[in-house]
Amino acid sequence: MSAPSHASKGHSSEGHASACPQSEAQDGQKHVPPERRHPIHLVPREVRNRPVIIFVTTCTAKRRQVLASASAHEAIVTAWCAASTWLVGRYVIMPDHIHLFCAPNGLDAPSLGHWMRLWKSLVTRSMGEPSGALWQRHHWDRRFRSGENYGDKWEYVRSNPVRHGYIADADDWPYQGELNVLRW
Repeated sequence: MSAPSHASKGHSSEGHASACPQSEAQDGQKHVPPERRHPIHLVPREVRNRPVIIFVTTCTAKRRQVLASASAHEAIVTAWCAASTWLVGRYVIMPDHIHLFCAPNGLDAPSLGHWMRLWKSLVTRSMGEPSGALWQRHHWDRRFRSGENYGDKWEYVRSNPVRHGYIADADDWPYQGELNVLRW
């Protein structure tokens, strides 16, 4: 299987949301909400006939650097194609994590969490890893509210290998592509 084509250029974005800000209670005391140990995963719903596009980041267990190879790339793309209840758009595979954009493939698509577990298990088996040894249990996801956000985040994501010092030009990173065009 040949590597998927590189996605197009042209966008930039802000980073992940940070810890909750402090707020002042009625008695003048600072209130610091408890930190969440796991990300919340909201159910994606179509709003006013707008498509759903979700940005996902998932990491390897203990941040093992095992994903940036031709064989891992092929295993991941093959798993996404087999787990077709969600469509993968643009993606970048880093040595220890993956950034991808996805959308449900129809109204009866399973939850994002169920789909993530499915393709991760397919990749784990394909790479000959023991069950539960390859991936962190949780992932981070964020739903986009506009096409501009999608484009901005893509430019940020595709620049990841450059920021990490692996390459000088984002177009040279071999572990990226676009499987489906996710239109806003």
